[in-house]
Amino acid sequence: MDITFYGAAREVTGSMHLVATKNDRILLDCGMFQGRRKETEEKNRRLPFDPQHITSLILSHAHIDHSGRIPLLTKNNFVGRIVCTRATKDACEYLLMDSAHIQESDANYLNYKTLRSVLSKKKMSHGKKINSKRELNHIKKILKKDGHQLNTEKINELIQEHHMDAVHPIYSTEDAKHALTFFEGQPYRSPTVVGRDATCTFYEAGHILGSAISIIKIIENGRLRTICFTGDIGRFNKPIIEDPALGFEETDRNIDLMIMESTYGNRFHEPLQDLRPKLKKVLTDTVERGGTVIIPAFAYGRTQELLYMLHELYNDNEVRQVPIFVDSPLATNITRVFGEHPEVYDRETHETFLAKGKNPFFFEKVRFVGSVEESMALNRDQTPHIVIAASGMCEAGRVLHHLRYKIHNPRNTILIVGYMAQNTLGRRIIEHAANYEKYGRTGSPPLLKFLNKEYPLKAHVVKLGGFSAHGDRNEMFRFLKESNLQINKIAVVHGEEDQSLSFAKFLNHQGFSAMVPKSGDTVHIE
Repeated sequence: MDITFYGAAREVTGSMHLVATKNDRILLDCGMFQGRRKETEEKNRRLPFDPQHITSLILSHAHIDHSGRIPLLTKNNFVGRIVCTRATKDACEYLLMDSAHIQESDANYLNYKTLRSVLSKKKMSHGKKINSKRELNHIKKILKKDGHQLNTEKINELIQEHHMDAVHPIYSTEDAKHALTFFEGQPYRSPTVVGRDATCTFYEAGHILGSAISIIKIIENGRLRTICFTGDIGRFNKPIIEDPALGFEETDRNIDLMIMESTYGNRFHEPLQDLRPKLKKVLTDTVERGGTVIIPAFAYGRTQELLYMLHELYNDNEVRQVPIFVDSPLATNITRVFGEHPEVYDRETHETFLAKGKNPFFFEKVRFVGSVEESMALNRDQTPHIVIAASGMCEAGRVLHHLRYKIHNPRNTILIVGYMAQNTLGRRIIEHAANYEKYGRTGSPPLLKFLNKEYPLKAHVVKLGGFSAHGDRNEMFRFLKESNLQINKIAVVHGEEDQSLSFAKFLNHQGFSAMVPKSGDTVHIE
């Protein structure tokens, strides 16, 4: 049996590992790479194997860096099964469609920009000046309709007419719809067949709703071999969902190879009990300044955790109850998915809300923003409020427009509540803000470029690391030490290289046998 690491090897995103036996090819995750546009674009457009040879795909959870290339797989002759938990299946119905829509929108916008530039240059080459706003607006009117919507039919027609190379999405919304027909939702702790002599059993991972630790048992040449794929491991004692599983069935305990994440392999979170008072302080300070709290948040998991904690603060009258806006259609849909799966909530959530007939995520001061027009009006709102908007790493989505209107005002606060990968706008905001604060917020504020313009970072930036859905080094080590698993070898993945190497070194010092594969490396199990 061979396990080859194709993604999230010495990097955080693009989770993908292939288990190959004499009879089967079982894929663990099929995630999207995220980071620099050109680099990730090249990685995301190709798969390092023939999809028609894959027997089945085991999906650890719905986050796009784990699920985002599934439509690419299924549109290229994949005929197997996609196995995941029921909540993950329901979430992917929204996440994959949203991913496809973003790709189509990005491709259309890039085609528009390229074509606009070509048309402008052609006018200039014919001796016509293109300096006036009237001429530029004339070109824009040709390429747009109803004032701001791109006229994609006209754009595609002119691209062909001018013999230009068009940008195409990695996959379309139709491809995403097709991919969803392959999904099979399974309950936790119930084995399901994933190959000729292979089964998979899901256990709670505690990361997000539906996330799973996968125990894959394979019989080859008459011998049983067991792989544990942790996916992303969550934190202990967080609200809403169950903690990472520690008790595994006796038949699932002897692990030949554990494939384990390391996002926070050498980092430590703030204590969970400190989160609520720190969030309270951020809200109070900002509202007293007359400002807005802008929270870039993942639509799946982080948004719901924030709503849960805000609901508690508002219930106990600990903060001024300003309006809370969830400005993400995807987050709105995912919040409904949360509401449909109370069977995976932990005891605290049942006792705090469900037993009292309350929904943890829907309450009086929350408004879910639907239309673009509503979002644009909210951008201009100068009264104190809280806005939770995607994307979580500030790379796309409506949060960029909230930042555009609010980042230059020192009354406002940008509240960072999650991991920001290298080369993302979110990471740059954190780093530039830290340097600005170091010198007492004096002198010229740092400039951040996004949406094709530079903006001064005058807003306050606060980072609350305790919201992370990933366990830190102590919590991941707790999982290893307190679970009843007997582990022969650990392959450390899903972490920036320094985090993975540091975590593996720590594990080796603690008596485990750990290694850090590079992309394309293969581990052989006899």
